[in-house]
Amino acid sequence: ALGNRRSQAAQMVLPPGKSEGNARNRHSGADQWLFVVEGTGTAIVNGRRYHLGPRSLLLIEHGDRHEIRNDGPKDLLTLNLYVPPAYTIDGKELPAGKPAEG
Repeated sequence: ALGNRRSQAAQMVLPPGKSEGNARNRHSGADQWLFVVEGTGTAIVNGRRYHLGPRSLLLIEHGDRHEIRNDGPKDLLTLNLYVPPAYTIDGKELPAGKPAEG
């Protein structure tokens, strides 16, 4: 992930049939903007399903329970923006309201 103390960007690549998150997954302190670069899939946010395709943009607000699934035949490639940062440099989730490391 790249970013500063106010925001963070990360790329996610999900192979066909794989998913990230689950019904209990949520970011306690960051909103997540998910932009689909290529591929197709499904986002499940607070139990509601959203189709994902190239150029889809989805806002997952802090506290929203969410899962991203690749149900297409090719890799699902997304660009994710977190405001404020959601993860430390080594990939651990930041507690709500904590700034990112240097």
